Amino acid sequence: MRIGVLALQGAFREHVYSLEALGVRTVAVRLPEQLEDLAGLVIPGGESTAIAKLMETYGFYEPVAERYAEGMAVWGTCAGAILLANEVIDAVEGQRCLELMDVTVRRNAYGRQLESFEADLEIAHLDDVFRGVFIRAPWIEAVGPEVEVLGKHDDKIVAARQNGLMATTFHPELTGDPRIHRYFVEHVVG
Repeated sequence: MRIGVLALQGAFREHVYSLEALGVRTVAVRLPEQLEDLAGLVIPGGESTAIAKLMETYGFYEPVAERYAEGMAVWGTCAGAILLANEVIDAVEGQRCLELMDVTVRRNAYGRQLESFEADLEIAHLDDVFRGVFIRAPWIEAVGPEVEVLGKHDDKIVAARQNGLMATTFHPELTGDPRIHRYFVEHVVG
């Protein structure tokens, strides 16, 4: 099994390290042709508008959607969750998303960089609380009928799954706790 991490902008190195620590063969994906033969793809946190522009420039939108339709799992963290959504509130005009996951996401929902924080989260399928790192984070405003809510913070959805798609509005890759990466590998990609 090989899992790719979109390596255009943002916290991609941390995802690579987290997956490699689990023994997963990992690829830093910089070109669409690198999506071939991947079991899963992680779209990292960073700046959603910058990642979106780079995805457009390098031609990622159609290949990611095609590979997902063929069975590749996709996980978006923070900015990546925005890019997976079928609707984004407070999006920058013209901002493009993959529109793969039946969720509505509010961009920068918790405020600016100064409002970044950490919080203990109850995440479905994990035995103990998970310390979430929220940096200019979105939240998920609404989910469709096929979406499983995996976690909330102050009644706002911060983690969700829909078949081979997963979204977290926080940064598991910055915690040193491998449980959400393991869940993605074993249950979403699995």
